[in-house]
Order: sequence, then C-alpha cells, then structure tokens
Amino acid sequence: MKLVILHRRLVQGGAERQLVALADGLMRRGHEIVVLTFYGGGPLEADLLATGARLVDLRKTGRWDVGPFLIRLARALRRERPDVVKGYLPFQNTMLSLLRPVHRAKVVWALSSSANPARRRSKMQLIDRWLERTLRRTPDAIIPNSHAGRDHARELGFPGAKMTVIPNGVDTETFRRDEAGRNRLRDEWGVAEGDLLIGRVGRLDVQKDYATGLRALALLTATHPEARFVAVGRDAGEEPSLRRLADDLGVAERVIWAGTRVEMPAVYSAMDIHLSTSQYSEGTPNVVGEAMACGVPCVVTDVGDCARAAGPLGLAVPPRDPAAMAAALAGTADQLAWGEVDRAALRAFVLERFSLEELARKTQAVLAGVLAPSTLTPNPSPDHGRGENVAAS
Repeated sequence: MKLVILHRRLVQGGAERQLVALADGLMRRGHEIVVLTFYGGGPLEADLLATGARLVDLRKTGRWDVGPFLIRLARALRRERPDVVKGYLPFQNTMLSLLRPVHRAKVVWALSSSANPARRRSKMQLIDRWLERTLRRTPDAIIPNSHAGRDHARELGFPGAKMTVIPNGVDTETFRRDEAGRNRLRDEWGVAEGDLLIGRVGRLDVQKDYATGLRALALLTATHPEARFVAVGRDAGEEPSLRRLADDLGVAERVIWAGTRVEMPAVYSAMDIHLSTSQYSEGTPNVVGEAMACGVPCVVTDVGDCARAAGPLGLAVPPRDPAAMAAALAGTADQLAWGEVDRAALRAFVLERFSLEELARKTQAVLAGVLAPSTLTPNPSPDHGRGENVAAS
C-alpha cells in the first residue's frame, strides 16, 4: 500500500509526533509512506526521514501563495499515484477530497478536535471548519483520536458509520521512568526530597485552565504543606495573569515556571503527580499517557477523553472545581505516602491501550477497510533506512 499524508509543517506538536510515529509503524509493516508538507524546514523532518518515509516540500511561500501552490499540490498527488491519501487538519482534509479527481485514491480524514466554546478562531479557520463540515460525507473513512471528538463530529452531521476512534499513541520506549533525570531536575528547580511536586505539562492558555490548578494548590497546602507545583509548557499569553493569581493566592513561592523542556521523560519523572486541568475540551491527551508510562499517577478533569486516558488507575474530577481537584490530589498524595501507587501497573495500562504498535495496527486496519484486498500488499522489499527529502517543482 502507498499512503500519502498531507500536512502543513513538521513542527514540534502533538499531531506531528503522531504523524511521524504512524509513518514509522506503517513503514515497519512494509508499506510506502510519502509526506507532503506545505512548508519545509520543520524540526521533525529528520525524525520522519529516519523512518524511511519520503518527504516532499511543496514550497508554499506564504498565506497568499494559493493558485501556484494548489497546482504544485495537484501535480505531486498525480505523480505519486497513492492508494490512500490522509489529512490531519481541516484544510488538508478538504483539499484531499476536492482533489480526488487528480489523485483518484481513497481519502481518509483525521479529526483531532472536540467541542471547545472557549477557543477563538480566525476567519480562515472558520472557513476551514465550514468547508470540512460541507464535505463531511466525501471521505472514505474518518479517524477521530477520541470518543469525545467522534461524538462531537456526529453532532455536526459527520457519518458515524465511517468513523473509527483511534487514540493517540505513546512512545513507551522514550517515555519511561528516569530516576537520574528526576533527581537532576528537582535539584535544578530547588525541590526538596520531602516535597510533593505536582506538575502540569501543556501550553499556558485558557483552555488548559492552569488557574484552577493554582486554586487547588492553595487549598491543598492546608493539609499538605509540602506541596509544590511546576508548570511545563510554552506561554500562550496567560503566564503574566497566572503569576498574579499565584501571588494573590499566596502560593507564588511554591510555583515553578519551567517553560518548554525537551527532556520530557525526566520532567515527568521529577513529578510526584501529574495534573491535567483542561476545562472545555480535550481529545486523547498525550500528556496523561506519557506521564503514566513514566510511572506517574494522574489526576484529570472529566473532559473529552481525559478520564478514559487515565483509566481506573487515575482520578477524574469535574472541570473548574478547585475543591474536588484538591481532594483528589490529597488522596493521591496519601496513596504515594502509603506506598499504594503501583508504577508498573500505570505503565502496563499505557502499553496495553496506547502504544505506538496499537496506533499503527488500528490505522492499518482502517486503511485495509477502504482498499480492495488485492491492493493491500506490503512492498516486497521495503527499504526501512533513511528517507528522501524531495522538493516539488
């Protein structure tokens, strides 16, 4: 099978990491993967090429490069002659459907979003969403990455019979407990051995609702004075107001603003509890599975598929409820103190439900469902070495 994936740019993001992981899993199964990108130079390009997949840069020059870009895209699709084409975001999804007469392949859409009343969208994003809803019956298969996303899509009229939920996968080879990294980061952050470090990984914006986490921390200190909090993620405009809130709550000295970090297994391992505070929407959150793969228990809000991701080994609370969140954190802290947290079981849960092997296996099954059996044959001699970066002319 030859699969062509269309994506904007291979930046450091959740969808992009899933794309690279899927390419790797399908390449290992003997299939041919080609990724077309609007813009070249993304930091994950080397990771993609290491899977053996090919990369084609469509050389989009900017927002207003429309006509010439679409010509280059159409030519690339016709030249590649794929069996299946796949998009990850609304614009890519709809372009692949509209260009079906050119590539004549089966079309698969990915859906990564669920209802989010707090998110402000640009005019172009609103147009993309409208076009996606207009063409919602044109793909041969649709893959939401969460049950919440599937349910939201159904409410918008997407055909339920074409949808198969495939949660995000977790790279369990990368995400495993790192005791040396734990000690190093706690020393760097000034966290004492007896401190209870609660962490949150995710960009600092309204949807992630760090504010409720800070209010829960303030309540928690009444029973657990050793509690501290680390925020790990890029600032999306909320950090100044969150710092003021921490100061108003009297917990400013307990909060570490770590920014973005690259050594994520060490980051998770440095935490005693990972807290997911999302208030409006969430798909299958990568951070919950990554933390659990590192043996870190999770407290999550019951939003999107967060509770499903944490499973029976985590605690789910209502969103925007600091008291419930503080109680769940206190209960988890007590379990840690009593030695009742089974880190091996946390990791085993992720291995069973959210491994990259499962991501590739389930996706291949969907692709098989849209192809005739005769076309779903692996390449006889796949080259799983380094891929090729090709610039479209």
